[in-house]
Amino acid sequence: MPSRPRKAGPRVSVLRVGHRAGRDPRLTTHVALTARALGAERLYLHPPDPELAQRVRRVGEMWGGSFEVEGVDDWKRVVREFDGVVVHLTMYGQPISAVAPKLRTQSAILLVVGGAKVPSALYGLAAHNVAVGHQPHSEVAALAIALEQLRGVPGPGAWPGATHAIVPQARGKRVRKVRELA
Repeated sequence: MPSRPRKAGPRVSVLRVGHRAGRDPRLTTHVALTARALGAERLYLHPPDPELAQRVRRVGEMWGGSFEVEGVDDWKRVVREFDGVVVHLTMYGQPISAVAPKLRTQSAILLVVGGAKVPSALYGLAAHNVAVGHQPHSEVAALAIALEQLRGVPGPGAWPGATHAIVPQARGKRVRKVRELA
């Protein structure tokens, strides 16, 4: 299988605001894995969680790619200093179908997903407040839909630097070492 080509579209980073290290590790890990699998370049994690960052780093070592998790103490600073368009994913925002065409023309996007309590300041700091649906839903679902709308879905194949790759099939699970795929 060939290496996975980079999908066209903007460079995307994700900011997870309000992570609770003792209570949210599984959900935030899913945010990170979804961001990575669907083409984001990095996850800014507020507040930092070095153990979670290390777990995600190990996934990258096996499955390839260059995704990074960067812990941040000040989420507002990340939003204010981001060199691109800041998009807050919230069920209260404008429909993604109305905003996505404009976003696809941008060179860099920061998708912001909140935790249990989203700081009200985020609504004013974001250039766009965008909803993938106007009902309560998971931030993982919102992130996945937004990334699909902005970047598409990566096809099968080994990623650069991968030691393993999934072999698509109708039934069962099959993983091969990358060197066996060449």
